[in-house]
Amino acid sequence: MNLFSGTISNLENGLNYASLKNKTIAQNIANVDTPNYKAKDVSFQKMLEEENLKSLKANKTDIRHYEFSIQQKTPGVFSYENFKYRSNGNGVDMDAEQASLAENTIYYNALVERISGKFNTLNTVIRGGK
Repeated sequence: MNLFSGTISNLENGLNYASLKNKTIAQNIANVDTPNYKAKDVSFQKMLEEENLKSLKANKTDIRHYEFSIQQKTPGVFSYENFKYRSNGNGVDMDAEQASLAENTIYYNALVERISGKFNTLNTVIRGGK
């Protein structure tokens, strides 16, 4: 939906990012006691970089040319591979995860309020200001 300079589309992308981050935090919290589990996080910058790579298309003009292959995974999600928070190898810091969850919830709710305001404005315009 690309209405009125793409604002709603940008808000939708922000909601998708916040939703993915929330799922990642929930996965970390669920695996807080799993030995050797490495905490995951979502990076908006990595999401942009991976989207730029996806848009790259190769034109193979000769059978000797190499195929371009992009691994399909959740964009923007990465693990802290070398980080151990506990002696069992687990890399989840419960306090940090809860703080991150609270911050992400505030961000998500702000986006929901903003997109709701946009739709209310459109509804008012459609009804003729009534």
